[in-house]
Amino acid sequence: MFKNNKLALAVFLAASGMSLSGCGGGGSSSNTDTTNPPPTTSEPTWTAGVFDPSSEFKDQCAVPRTGNDPYNDNQPYPDTAGSEFTEKMWLRSWSDETYLWYDEIEDNDPDNFSSVAAYFDQLKTFEKTDSGAYKDQFHFSRPTDEYFQESQSGVVSGYGINWAFISNVPPRELRVAYLESDSPAANAGLQRGDTILMVDDVSIDTNTQQGVDILNEALFGPTAGDSHNFVVRSNDGTEKSFTLVAGNITQTPVQNVDTITTGDGTKVGYMQFNSHISIAQPELISAVNKFKTDNIDELVIDLRYNGGGLLALSSQLAYMIAGPANTSDYFYYQVIENDKQPESDPYPFIDIEVDYSTFEGTGNTLPDLNLSKVYVLSTDNTCSASEALINGLKGIDTEVVLIGGKTCGKPYGFTPTHNCATTYYTIQLTGVNYKGFGEYSDGLVPTPSPQFDADVKGCELDDDFNHQIGDSDETLLSAALYHIENDSCPVVTQSVTAKQATTSSYAADEAGIALKANTTLYKNNMDLTRPLPAKESDNE
Repeated sequence: MFKNNKLALAVFLAASGMSLSGCGGGGSSSNTDTTNPPPTTSEPTWTAGVFDPSSEFKDQCAVPRTGNDPYNDNQPYPDTAGSEFTEKMWLRSWSDETYLWYDEIEDNDPDNFSSVAAYFDQLKTFEKTDSGAYKDQFHFSRPTDEYFQESQSGVVSGYGINWAFISNVPPRELRVAYLESDSPAANAGLQRGDTILMVDDVSIDTNTQQGVDILNEALFGPTAGDSHNFVVRSNDGTEKSFTLVAGNITQTPVQNVDTITTGDGTKVGYMQFNSHISIAQPELISAVNKFKTDNIDELVIDLRYNGGGLLALSSQLAYMIAGPANTSDYFYYQVIENDKQPESDPYPFIDIEVDYSTFEGTGNTLPDLNLSKVYVLSTDNTCSASEALINGLKGIDTEVVLIGGKTCGKPYGFTPTHNCATTYYTIQLTGVNYKGFGEYSDGLVPTPSPQFDADVKGCELDDDFNHQIGDSDETLLSAALYHIENDSCPVVTQSVTAKQATTSSYAADEAGIALKANTTLYKNNMDLTRPLPAKESDNE
């Protein structure tokens, strides 16, 4: 089965004190101090190339939490008194044990880094892919409370806006990609395609660090209750001003579920799927049941902004697309970890509902469409578990037609690991499909004539911000419908491809001032948080 990399709890042992003795006159002796001094705590020592087990440093925190953990059955927090150095030493050993490319980490003295975060930032490889991109662009951390809030309930702080950068350098272009339902932004009347001109009286093209800081905070770092003023230009050229108050936003990962009938009578199911988070499971099941009722002939899944998430959910969706007849004799994903970890069993196509609070199967069989072909809409913000869906289906010869842009190129995953109120994400695995292919670190490429393993039959087209998502005239959906009827790509006028920026890399303008990217990095990862939720025989 797929194992959980949860690390064992450890207690840091203090050095014990010794009673003192002295010599008296006349050859006699007596204890001059019968009171033992209090125990003293000894800091561990860094020796280059020598790694103690990470369990020796786990949960030893510079600022231990007190009280009970609301996300762990209200059990007491495991934190004990430690230091920033013990936190760094845990990160060092944990990375050496689990990081996929552990032998490419430079073993630097933890004392040379001013903070735990700064030390963690460099515990990764700096090697590059064939295209010149960094092999590891997905290394990050976040507050543990924030992790549990989103992973268990889909709640994030913000306005309900998902942004897309068209240009990171002045003249910058930042547009609304899509909105969460019933969010402050949706209720204020913002729409897909709206272009940001000014925030809190600061131009989007500011070249001052103070201005960029204001933009970063207002656009990408608001907390619930924060209020900011936005000036936007709509697709029709009109300018509008909004005051938005950030809130705790519940995501709507499945949107715009519809059945479209083409000119020749073909019934096409369409859905926008934004994130592989647990709350998406019932929404995906509902969409598939609708498509079954509508007796669709073809399926289009819009993954253009889906940065990944739970591999288990990706496997479930693959099963619901292909059905038991096409998946029963195959596996979905073979995990490959570093050579310090035992080999894992292949990840199956999951055919049952999962209780994501326990990651156990409920016994309820999932609905399926029994399709041999699926259309996927993509951009370079289509990542990780979304790419696994494409690759996993290709591995069993389910035809995937990819419409849009090259995907982001992240065939990697991890188990989010918690220590001292911070959740760390470091690449711990890669994987391959049933045919043994998984090397698409430079992305899966849509092309009418595939030549290489990372090529996928389809049409390379730009994202279209001048139409709403789900509109049959929107470029990517329109191209999919055209391909369904004609088995070929439409002839369209290309524009400059929209670059979907992520917080894994900040884009600096010519003055060297960086504007943060729009998509929170944790969406661009494949989350293997728990053991495999599958059949009883897999839970051994």
